[in-house]
Amino acid sequence: MANALSQLSAFASIARPEEKLAAYTALGIGGRAEVLAEPRDIAELAGLLRACREKNIPIRVLGSGANVLVSDEGLRGVVVRLSAPSFCRIQTKGNTVRAGCGASLAHLIAQSARSGLAGLESLVGIPGTVGGALKHNISDRNVEIGHYVHRIDVIDTAGQTQTRPRDELRFSFGSCNLDDPVLVAADFELEPDRADALLKRMRKSWIQRKATQPFSFQSAVRVFKNPAGLSAAALVEQAGLVGTKVGGAQVNDRDANSLVVEPDTAARDILRLIELVRAKVQDRFHLELDLEISVW
Repeated sequence: MANALSQLSAFASIARPEEKLAAYTALGIGGRAEVLAEPRDIAELAGLLRACREKNIPIRVLGSGANVLVSDEGLRGVVVRLSAPSFCRIQTKGNTVRAGCGASLAHLIAQSARSGLAGLESLVGIPGTVGGALKHNISDRNVEIGHYVHRIDVIDTAGQTQTRPRDELRFSFGSCNLDDPVLVAADFELEPDRADALLKRMRKSWIQRKATQPFSFQSAVRVFKNPAGLSAAALVEQAGLVGTKVGGAQVNDRDANSLVVEPDTAARDILRLIELVRAKVQDRFHLELDLEISVW
C-alpha cells in the first residue's frame, strides 16, 4: 500500500506522518502512527473518512488513550483525534446536556453538576473522553452512562452524519451496539438536584475511587472486565498475582485489576504480563478474563 499521507494530500494541514503515539496514551508507551490526523470540524472529519474509505486506508479513533495499549511496532493507516474545540463543546439546555465526544468525561460531569443536573456524578475520577465512555458504557456500582443517553450523533462508513436515537441504542455491560467509525456528540437527559447534594456525592465517589487507584505519579491502566457477579481484581489477588512483574510492568498492589508501568516499558512486556495473569486465573478458577484494555 502506498504511504497513507501521500494519498491524503488534501488533508496535509491536519495530518502528521510517523507521529509517536506514546504521548497520547495513559501508559506513555507504544509505537508510531503512520498518520495522526486532528480534524478541525465535522466537515473536515467527514471528508477525511470518505477519503480513507475510497483508498482503503485503515482508521482508528483515539480519545484520551486511557484504556489503549499501542504495539511497539506502531500502526498502519490513520489515527484520528477529536481534539479541536468544535468536538469538545459542552452545552446545557434545561435538563439536557450536549457534549462533544472529544470532551473529557471529567468536564462533562463538572459542567452537569454546575448546572444542577444529577446522574453522572458517581462516575467522577474515571479517565477518558465522552466518546470512549459511551463506546465502553462505563459504569460504577450505582450507574452506567448509557442510562442517561438520549441520542448520539455519529459519522457512518460513508462519511455521512447520522443521529442514533435512544430506541436504536443498546447498552450492555462494558459496551454499546454502535459500530459507526466516529461518535461526534451525545445528548444526556439528566435530573435536577441541589448543588450541595451533588457535590457531596461527587466527593464521596472521588475518595472511594482514589483509594484503590494507583498513585498519581504512576502510569497505569485497568486491564480486565469484571465477570458477571465477580471482581476481576479479587480473582487476580486470590490467584496470588499481586506484585507480579514482567519487564517494567507490574500488577498493582492497590488494585489488582490494574497494571503500573515504568517509563520506557515495552508494550510486549505488558502483553506478556496480561497473558500470564489470564493463564493463572484460568488455571485457578476455570474462568477466562476478558480484556477491558484495547490492544492496538
